[in-house]
Amino acid sequence: MVLLIILVLLLVAIGLASLYRLVMLRRGGTAAILRVLPAKGGQGWRHGLIRYRENQLVFYKLTSLKFGADSTIRRLGIEVVDRRGPLGDEYDIMTDDIIVIAVSDGDGSFELALDRGSLAAFLSWVESRPSERIRRRPA
Repeated sequence: MVLLIILVLLLVAIGLASLYRLVMLRRGGTAAILRVLPAKGGQGWRHGLIRYRENQLVFYKLTSLKFGADSTIRRLGIEVVDRRGPLGDEYDIMTDDIIVIAVSDGDGSFELALDRGSLAAFLSWVESRPSERIRRRPA
């Protein structure tokens, strides 16, 4: 009987975590596919949502039960390294309309797969960050 109660409580906890994640994702964001580099071939891609905050981009995986963001990219250190179309087996989850950009923020490297409108929003967000002169002002 105790085992059954523990099992029911565990299922309720998983259900509540799933409901919380669903509500959090329904608040909106930009659809994106992200992977952490280094990655081999077409492996490591995760569907999710990105949200822009003042100083960081946060990524929420669609299939995660984590309460917070799954990946974070710092805005001030971000550098767009490369831009390309999907390659090889990436076409299994992407179309020709998708553009893959490689970004680095000093803490890690990522690839983001975005449609043209989402890419324009991302690049605008990156380019509108404070200038280097403001960030390196002597104290």
